Amino acid sequence: MKQGQGKPAADGECRESETAPDLELERFLPYRLSVLTNRVSRLMAREYESRYGIGVSEWRAMAVLGREAALSAGEVAERTSMDKVRVSRAVAALLHKGFVERRRDPVDQRVARLSLTARGEEVYRRVAALALAFEARLLAGFHAEERRRLFGFLERLDRRVLELGAEP
Repeated sequence: MKQGQGKPAADGECRESETAPDLELERFLPYRLSVLTNRVSRLMAREYESRYGIGVSEWRAMAVLGREAALSAGEVAERTSMDKVRVSRAVAALLHKGFVERRRDPVDQRVARLSLTARGEEVYRRVAALALAFEARLLAGFHAEERRRLFGFLERLDRRVLELGAEP
């Protein structure tokens, strides 16, 4: 902590009369995860952007639709954790490129369902193969046990985030 800074209160929050604690971004998990995610996404995106003209948001939407067809834009947003505006832009671009089609839900005509077109499915298969090859290169220096532990930690963090989001 820098000289002259007060300590946070017992509940972890600083009072107005206190100065903020020194936040070391390099050791702050949310920051590190965000930076790492952005770096990995940009690095992987280089391949599919240049080959197929799709960006990160578009790929995320395609990846979800490649596994589960006939989703609404809201369901795509939920599964990708992207905001609705970002999903809307990605879907509009995918529709324009002919990778996705939109159809009315037969049960509820108010809902539009999104699915990959035949062209979209072909691009999805190719990009999925690129993604898996990229992941293999990314994790090449990790032993099987390290990979298992890494994914275990990620699952625990995800569960904890969901728990914190459910707290009042």
